[in-house]
Amino acid sequence: MTRQIELHNPPTLAKAVGYAHGVETRGGRLLFFAGQVAKDKDGRVVGKGDLVAQFRQVCENLRALVAAAGGQLTDVVKLTIYVLDADEYKRHVKAIGGVYRDYFGRHFPAMTLVGVRDLYDAAGGCMIEIDGVACLP
Repeated sequence: MTRQIELHNPPTLAKAVGYAHGVETRGGRLLFFAGQVAKDKDGRVVGKGDLVAQFRQVCENLRALVAAAGGQLTDVVKLTIYVLDADEYKRHVKAIGGVYRDYFGRHFPAMTLVGVRDLYDAAGGCMIEIDGVACLP
């Protein structure tokens, strides 16, 4: 069986903008990835105090992780984005969207944004963490 990814956005739900309401996968291998933060390969936080720069580093980390398993970012079927300040995320949503398209193109998996009180690496300067699932060929 070949791998298939199908996005579901039924007309009975509000129009999905920048995400899919649901993603169905058939075939392929699933890669579940742990929360990724804006740390480089040496463990240094990139973009302290700059949510957009941190989002870019997280996307870079996601790309490296999915590629290491033989996939690409268009194989991602679910992302959960955790931020310390949801209002700040919304203030920078246009710039974040530009970074997103640099990495994912027009691929919009099922996504959830969650404002949280704390992150494990927040004391070190991390403002965002993203985990998710990819369906690999």
